[in-house]
Amino acid sequence: MTAPVFVVEHVEVGGGGRYVLDGPEGRHAVSVKRLRAGEDVVLTDGAGRWADCVVLGSEGKDRLILQLDSVHEEPAEQPRVTVVQALPKGDRGELAVETMTETGVDAIVPWAASRCITQWKGERGQKALGKWRATAREAGKQSRRVRFPEVAEAATTKQVASLLAGADFAAVLHESGDTPLATADLPATGEIVLVVGPEGGVAPEELALFEEAGARAYRLGRSVLRTSTAGTAAAAVLLTRTGRWS
Repeated sequence: MTAPVFVVEHVEVGGGGRYVLDGPEGRHAVSVKRLRAGEDVVLTDGAGRWADCVVLGSEGKDRLILQLDSVHEEPAEQPRVTVVQALPKGDRGELAVETMTETGVDAIVPWAASRCITQWKGERGQKALGKWRATAREAGKQSRRVRFPEVAEAATTKQVASLLAGADFAAVLHESGDTPLATADLPATGEIVLVVGPEGGVAPEELALFEEAGARAYRLGRSVLRTSTAGTAAAAVLLTRTGRWS
């Protein structure tokens, strides 16, 4: 099993390679994970910078003393995969973010589609966005990633169309698609943008706007998946087809 991951603001080599992990992450390492001397851990800033460390010991209930000798940079994966996720009901949004993060998605864009029952407005919207970002962070740690997915501000349909227009491969999961996503011709580099609609489906006018922007409708399979699971299933197809899972 790979070493547990802890998030820090900066990953730097200190004097003699000694590093103190404190605060909430240090408390979790000492009091919850109960790490002991000689065990391996990974520190990361969540943006690709990381370091292998060895536990030297602990102080109190929230300070883990580590030996940190070298810092590494993990390059961004290619092609980059962005999923535009329509806002699901209840906590299904966090479920979608969690599983897409574990799968390996690089960016998630919440989308206020016309058929979404859930709407992010004002303080409620900011709170929901914060939950999505916190979920991506925790799922990134759990899945041993050192580069966590970016969770953008909620996008309008026009903003999604603009994102699709700049992509090297743009797809909308829709039952009208004649081509299976599993057989699509994918780029080896650049940006892949995938749109996952709400439970009620992508509205005709939205699909028309996305097609004008250069996106095509693709089907995932014979069964109909919920919006909270469709993005994860589609991302798995894309990551396999692009070779990122090879």
